[in-house]
Amino acid sequence: MLFFIILILSFASGYFLPWWVVAIAAFLPALFIGKTPARSFWSGFAGVFIVWTILALFKTVPNDNMLAKRMAGLFNLPNWVLLLIITALIGGIVGGMSALSGVLLKKAFSKS
Repeated sequence: MLFFIILILSFASGYFLPWWVVAIAAFLPALFIGKTPARSFWSGFAGVFIVWTILALFKTVPNDNMLAKRMAGLFNLPNWVLLLIITALIGGIVGGMSALSGVLLKKAFSKS
């Protein structure tokens, strides 16, 4: 359930808002419905990883990956797919750490 909420919020905010809003989109659901730190981290990681992959593909495929190929060359990467994976990993780490922060904040203020 947490995964799908993070996925939907990240996808909806990915078109109109800055990139860092995915941190808020992962933090708030984990704060309210997160159960364990591990499950929250992986839900946030997977949700944002998938969304950033899809959004990057939506933006790079219509122009025949022209900018992605040039950016991959700038970073000395063999192809643009590796750049896409690195981008999604960075987003996944942001989402995972944000969701982990949300559930740990919840645990810090809850009674034992």
